[in-house]
Amino acid sequence: LGEVSVLLELPFRLDPQLTEVMRLRVQSLQQRGQRRQEGERLLRPNEAVYRLDFSKQSLQFSHWTVRLAQTGRLTVTATSQLWTPDLTHLMTRQLLEPAGVFWKVQGGAQDASVHCYEADAQEFGERIAELAKVRKVMYFLFAFEEGCIPESVDCSITFKVDS
Repeated sequence: LGEVSVLLELPFRLDPQLTEVMRLRVQSLQQRGQRRQEGERLLRPNEAVYRLDFSKQSLQFSHWTVRLAQTGRLTVTATSQLWTPDLTHLMTRQLLEPAGVFWKVQGGAQDASVHCYEADAQEFGERIAELAKVRKVMYFLFAFEEGCIPESVDCSITFKVDS
């Protein structure tokens, strides 16, 4: 008898608290006329922080499920940082490569599929599965571009769980 693989789909969830804290950091620097720290990565207006909670640690990447209700581009960048309650600043070196880039083109059918750079999406998914072995939660920057808005995005990642 072969091993049975169970699929586990994990949705990316907006982290409104962390997103707000990062927005306040940008605001505070602007108000004081200060610059960001060397290497600090500030949250842009079109970005938000999302999280992925791992209920299991031993995972193999299976596939992405990204639905965009309208045309636009979504870039998902993982951070290697384990955010602590004091919310240390996000540094550029803590952003992982490659990013997942998903887009939907205009003029396509209403249910037109979402495109991505396959090799990058595959590698990105595998890196997330690797990090899941040592993490209970991971944080991501979602960048909404070219007409893409948070309300029009549904994004999850599916893993095989060996039982």
